[in-house]
Amino acid sequence: MIRTTTSAVALAAALAAGAASAETRLRLSTYVNESDIRYQGFTHFAELVAEKTGGSVKVEVFPSATLHGWSEGVDSVQGGVSDISWINADNRLHCYAVTSLYPAEVSLEDQTGLDAAYAELIRDEAANAGLVPLFNSNYSYDQEWWFEEPISDIGKLDGKLVRSIGPLVSMMIETWGGEPVFVAPKEVFQSAERGVVDGINMGVATYSSWKLWTVMPYMVNANLFYGNIQYMMNKDKFDALTAEEQAALTAAAAETEKWLQPRYEAWVDQQVGNAVMQGGGAAVSIPDEQREALIASVKPKWDETVNEACGAEMADSIRSLLASHAP
Repeated sequence: MIRTTTSAVALAAALAAGAASAETRLRLSTYVNESDIRYQGFTHFAELVAEKTGGSVKVEVFPSATLHGWSEGVDSVQGGVSDISWINADNRLHCYAVTSLYPAEVSLEDQTGLDAAYAELIRDEAANAGLVPLFNSNYSYDQEWWFEEPISDIGKLDGKLVRSIGPLVSMMIETWGGEPVFVAPKEVFQSAERGVVDGINMGVATYSSWKLWTVMPYMVNANLFYGNIQYMMNKDKFDALTAEEQAALTAAAAETEKWLQPRYEAWVDQQVGNAVMQGGGAAVSIPDEQREALIASVKPKWDETVNEACGAEMADSIRSLLASHAP
């Protein structure tokens, strides 16, 4: 009996020691590929997490949508396919789905502060879906427009087939006389090359990393949106971390946003410059009056959806936040 008890105690001690030294592995899924500057942001985040937790938490980055498709972020995180993923406009996140991309002109002077404030506003909704907002990897130049030939006014699309990422962008395209076509990021090059679409609405970094300048080289820098596509984590997985690990993960996310922003902007400037100077492309910015008119033409319909999805109080809070960061 004494031997058995001693063995049991030794075994329990060994198991406890093993548990103490065990590490948590988090799978981070992203649609960006390895040539995109944001991939460096994710690897930087992984390095910070390992450093801040002393190796007790490790992040593995899976690029190019290898774990799941464009619209499957919530399912992937809830189902355990990934632990951290980008979250698209999903109906289980009613308010986030209609405000993570919103027609508004904002100043980028304190963009990380704006992004953090937006994340706080949608945190409770995310928690109800079993998710925790971590960070936003999109900064300036997001969601612009490209065409094969110059276009004088994107408010007059004259039946052009234009790539859309969701219902409200589709409403925008239809309002301006175009026909929306949903195309996942990895399929956009083939769609443009084969004439499936006449125009593309897409983030500039994603557009550049997929080398789409070669098929549609005419860019309209309209600056019509505030975009905050959040990367969120499985809440149960987050809650299972120690308080110290949670704090380290959150701090690493915030530091990564600040670390990435200037690198992102410089990289995008270089990509646009190369396309214009060497690839025969063009990047044209629209006048302020035209921008204001384009936003005004779609904002009332967009706001109807926002009011219904978010409720009046939350909708007003989001609009007030964006208004406080107006140019």
